[in-house]
Amino acid sequence: MTAADTSARSAAVEVAVAYLDALGGSDPNAVADLVAVDFVNEHQNALGSGCEGREEYRRRLPGFFAGFPGRRYEIVKLTAGTTGDDGVTDVVARYRFRTDVVVGHGDDRRTEHIDLPGVMWIEVRAGEVIRRVDTWDALSYFHQSGDTPTGFTRTSGQLPNHRPDHSLTSHRSDQP
Repeated sequence: MTAADTSARSAAVEVAVAYLDALGGSDPNAVADLVAVDFVNEHQNALGSGCEGREEYRRRLPGFFAGFPGRRYEIVKLTAGTTGDDGVTDVVARYRFRTDVVVGHGDDRRTEHIDLPGVMWIEVRAGEVIRRVDTWDALSYFHQSGDTPTGFTRTSGQLPNHRPDHSLTSHRSDQP
């Protein structure tokens, strides 16, 4: 590995860490300022919905911040790949997403603590995040929160293990 590749990987890791720290912070603009104009946001879970472009992402972030107050991404492990000829360095972050969520309605409204493992693939080029793919288990979210996914009813206090169409709920547009 060359010194230039090592430097590019180190810089990409710094950007990825700053991005995850900003996602756990209080300023949506701090997150949006770390992504490229043509940023691609992908989700590999039933609760998220992807988007393209920095401004669309910026528009969605306040809803995400409000929906998951006090959230934080605790990095478990970071792995950086080599920088390709296109100048893109892949950084893979294993993390734990921890937050409190308000679930239920009326008299059943309560706050539950969520602690979910996840993996985020972050592509960095020229000091900006150009793409992220976020993966975490939405069913675990419902088990931990005690909330009921759209389209399900609770029977005997248990959520089913699967649905025939393999989806949990409609996509949330407030998930950045």
